[in-house]
Amino acid sequence: MEDGSVVARNADASLVRSGLRTPHAAAIAGIVFSVLLMASLWLLRLTVPANPLEPGAWLETETRRVTVALNLIPYAGIAFLWFIGVLRDRLGKREDQFFATVFLGSGFMFLGTLFVAAAAVGGLVLAYSAEPGRLMESATFAFARAFIFDIMHVYAYRMAGVFMITVSTLAFSTRFIPRWIAVLGYACAAFLLFGSGYFDWALFIFPAWVLLVSCLILIENSRDRP
Repeated sequence: MEDGSVVARNADASLVRSGLRTPHAAAIAGIVFSVLLMASLWLLRLTVPANPLEPGAWLETETRRVTVALNLIPYAGIAFLWFIGVLRDRLGKREDQFFATVFLGSGFMFLGTLFVAAAAVGGLVLAYSAEPGRLMESATFAFARAFIFDIMHVYAYRMAGVFMITVSTLAFSTRFIPRWIAVLGYACAAFLLFGSGYFDWALFIFPAWVLLVSCLILIENSRDRP
């Protein structure tokens, strides 16, 4: 009787796992993240000068474009969480606890610092709409611009570099994605770790790499589909 109940529980567990199987199209989440983040970064790049010491003339004429860019970031963050889930699903039982901790931690840290930077830009826009003249002439504006630049170039994208290194290392040991993508990931991560503070266009490297990984996963899923 006891053996029968164990078999029944195992059968129920297998049914639950099959019902919760990650959809083949879930890799689209990485594509959505990449497209939304690159669109947001491009709008901000066209509007806000890269120099953190600029006087803030864009606040007088380009706040609408900045608002559109900021509204895309939360949806990009949601898609990035789904992308992390897709990678963990491909790893399955091969996922190592040490690398899983670094993998998840760096991904969440990247997302958190990205949201903080977006919130800081949004606060700057709202503060300007309340008191335009006083804000641009105050030390608060200079601090906010320097804070936004540092948290994106120094912190967020260095966490993205750690994320890429971890995923690439897992790819070499488990082959859950092609190894040439892992090599490319190492090269891009090294550039982000040491060069993201000097080249503003370096911010596009991480979403472009995620786009490549997601497209390959989506192609493999379509081939495996019965």
